[in-house]
Amino acid sequence: TYERAKRLASALAKRGVGLGDTVSLMAANTPEIYEAHFGVPMTGAVLNTLNTRLDAKIIAFTLDHAETKVLITDKEFSSTIRAAVAMAANKPLIIDIEDLEFHPEGDRLGRLTYEELLAEGDVEYDWKANIHDEWQAISLNYTFGTTGNPKGVVYHHRGAYLNALGNIVAGEITQKAVYLWTLPMFHCNGWCFPWTMAANAGTSVCLRKVDPALIFGLIKEHKVSHMCGAPIVYGMMINAPESLREGIEHQVNGLIAGAAPPAAIIEGAQRMGFNITHVYGLTETYGPAAVCAKQPEWDRLPIDLQAARNGRQGVRYHMQEAITVLDPVSMEPVPWDGETMGEIMFRGNLVMKGYLKNEKATEESFAGGWFHTGDLAVVHSDGYVKIKDRSKDVIISGGENISSLEVEDVLYRHPAVIAAAVVAKPDEKWGEVPAAFIELKAGVTCSEAEIIEHCRAHLARFKVPKQVVFGELPKTSTGKIQKYVLRQHANSALAIE
Repeated sequence: TYERAKRLASALAKRGVGLGDTVSLMAANTPEIYEAHFGVPMTGAVLNTLNTRLDAKIIAFTLDHAETKVLITDKEFSSTIRAAVAMAANKPLIIDIEDLEFHPEGDRLGRLTYEELLAEGDVEYDWKANIHDEWQAISLNYTFGTTGNPKGVVYHHRGAYLNALGNIVAGEITQKAVYLWTLPMFHCNGWCFPWTMAANAGTSVCLRKVDPALIFGLIKEHKVSHMCGAPIVYGMMINAPESLREGIEHQVNGLIAGAAPPAAIIEGAQRMGFNITHVYGLTETYGPAAVCAKQPEWDRLPIDLQAARNGRQGVRYHMQEAITVLDPVSMEPVPWDGETMGEIMFRGNLVMKGYLKNEKATEESFAGGWFHTGDLAVVHSDGYVKIKDRSKDVIISGGENISSLEVEDVLYRHPAVIAAAVVAKPDEKWGEVPAAFIELKAGVTCSEAEIIEHCRAHLARFKVPKQVVFGELPKTSTGKIQKYVLRQHANSALAIE
């Protein structure tokens, strides 16, 4: 891998790629994108991994905003990339990935394949002179809000290697671990795990498509020891046929992330025999920057209480300076009472350099010397942080704050539910009321009345959803439910089909 990375760096350098240039990749979790995490920075350039689920318009914006010099793209995504390049003002050199293990129907868009490019490279390439200091930019990741253009988050070498090491500690990753790529490498550079796996001399098992049958098969075949994923990935595994899980006799350790994964998902993973650790972070914090450090005494609790403890966002990553919960107006810490909400904030080496070409947004995000996450949380008496909601997802009904995450946690405990999301629906009397969007397990039926009755048994009346809509939930490529799409449905009173 090291030799191929040097060949990639050498070949790119011969074509004029150097300090501060951007090399973009549109690729699945295949060896090429892993190698690029080393080969591109070796030239002094910046790696920009593109979300494979994005449309051509957003890709075109990214290519222009990042000033992409070289675009390496898998043939599977050629139709999107062709349209994006046609719309973009910037016309990068295009290199095609032809995956020998997979034969997509896409077209070649460039004059060179990835392997032909590597053949031009020198395995003895001296790359070290291109890394001038640890604050040099290493990658560019675009993060998306509900409106406007995406923002380009700039990572530096220092943050990348420190979070790579932090993953080893937080994920209990032993030397020569076997890691399964269920997490997209385009997402926060795979939470820095390409660099983590190099640091621990581990084995990466590439996975082009997240499919429970493939996942369990690879776990058995390669004795996979570690994996990462959003709650939806573990949910798919938990609800897969038990026959797929037969034959796994070794411990699998998993990191799970998301604002607050439902306790039912953590509990289900534990029952499946997986050791799950919850981490929390954002694109701006290199992925995970806080971990729910487990305490030995939790093992003596009933499994539902264990899951509740393991669903907390926890404490700072070892290489992060600090995580705190502050009143966003006064910037004073909230009391450790488990009730007073404030905003989660970070500072330290595991925070981005800033947003590319967006000084105003950068300054706003670092107001008061802390990075503002937009996540609302409480601090428990033991110092563990627990997210209550995104600031934009809190439902204010009749003057009362309703945590959408609290309602979702109850919904996930219904045996028919595989995925759930709760958003605010306009209401003439109360201003807003909760609306639930639910995806049912395959072959299972359930009524709105049953869901509401289930919620009434576990929630105060004003927190119970006033509407339940069934259907497949819109998700990002990393498995996160797109609540802004659901809010649009709730506001227009349209059900999803």
